[in-house]
Amino acid sequence: MPRTLTRIALPAALAASVIALAGCSTSADAGADDGTLQVVATTTQMGDVVREIVGDDAEVTQLLQPGQSAHSYDPTPEALTALATADVLVINGAGLEEWLDDTIEASGFDGELVDASADVHLHEGEGHDHDHGDEEHADEEHADESAEASEPAASAPADADAEAEEGHDDHDHGGTDPHVWSDPHQVVHMAETIGAALAAADTANADAIEASTADYVAQLEALDEWVHASIEQVPADQRLLVTNHDTFSYLAEATGMTVVGSVMPAFDDNAEPSAADIDALVAAIRESGVRAVFSETSIDPQIAETIASEAGVEVYSGEDALYADSLGAAGTPGATYVGSVIHNVTLIVESWGVEPLPVPDSLTE
Repeated sequence: MPRTLTRIALPAALAASVIALAGCSTSADAGADDGTLQVVATTTQMGDVVREIVGDDAEVTQLLQPGQSAHSYDPTPEALTALATADVLVINGAGLEEWLDDTIEASGFDGELVDASADVHLHEGEGHDHDHGDEEHADEEHADESAEASEPAASAPADADAEAEEGHDDHDHGGTDPHVWSDPHQVVHMAETIGAALAAADTANADAIEASTADYVAQLEALDEWVHASIEQVPADQRLLVTNHDTFSYLAEATGMTVVGSVMPAFDDNAEPSAADIDALVAAIRESGVRAVFSETSIDPQIAETIASEAGVEVYSGEDALYADSLGAAGTPGATYVGSVIHNVTLIVESWGVEPLPVPDSLTE
């Protein structure tokens, strides 16, 4: 899949530092001592998926750390060194890593680049045109929900839409929504893409990698079933969501939720809402009957808290914020991808006044 990436010049001192740290090593030297596959993953989500797949059969370096924005990233000398000696680089893709081209150039990476979004139907442009064509997201297990959810979930109440649109005119919703991981079904495709590439890159451990990929995919499919079953307890016209920025379109489409609006009306978590944006979102919340505003763990909750207060609804922040652009630190509910989805869906469903279904043992072991 072609990538369109923004060029961001790296400081010369940083580019030079990787030379000093890495010496003359290249990806061809990776794992020279013991033959261990060297894998670099860009985001927290991709790092977790890779570790689930390779276990101890590879050395995994994750560039972004918990709480860091995936939209803007300044590589450290250590990150460039890891790339310089990597056999495989796994990226989210879908235009998320705008800093990637310059980082690759500065590091001298010449290994295999794996775009995990290559087999995902991406959401494009204004209003998220979600025509899946032949995409089989509504698999056999979800077929019975599509008729129920499609019509009520198509849009927020008309008055709220009009008010929100008026306030959001100055923001660019064009391009591709890179937040593929919000829908576990799409992460199944991502895991399969990653697993196949890693098995091809490490033929000595290919059987083990293929087996662990299958195990992890089964876990993701169980997670997806739990997500749908928990959300389907709520009538489709009550599945309303307001978040910090445009992060959950894939999950919303998959489960029949309506994203009434977001604090930052953009895919980028660095966007700044205008006063008109804030007023429009408050009006949309009041008109639609949204019960809560969700902050995100990697974004300052102050504006979300202000909007919730003005609209007279609950705000979920702090430990109750959603894991969106980043997973959580070790020891938090969102330390893994599976844990982050369980945390997010639990809070969203509870905000609608319903308890989620019990989490399967296979997802908590």
